[in-house]
Amino acid sequence: MNQNIQHHSGAWVTFTYASFAASALLVAIGVYFLPVDLWIKGYLAMGIVMLIQSCVTLTKTVRDVHESSRLVNRIEDAKAERLLMEVSKTAA
Repeated sequence: MNQNIQHHSGAWVTFTYASFAASALLVAIGVYFLPVDLWIKGYLAMGIVMLIQSCVTLTKTVRDVHESSRLVNRIEDAKAERLLMEVSKTAA
């Protein structure tokens, strides 16, 4: 069976982790130095943490949906291949 699996390069993976860490750090620094009361900073920090968590959850869900559709496609491809093999055996 032909599987076209594309793997990410190490540089890309490192870049994505570094980008995430840098953006989270810069937003945290921005909230820390914001000239507002501590409770407002806490509220903003909670919002940021929840936003990050929901982004991770959304990314995982989109990936799971994609992977499940790929499994269904592979099952259908295997059924079609088996049917073609049976047809070719009876024709020969």
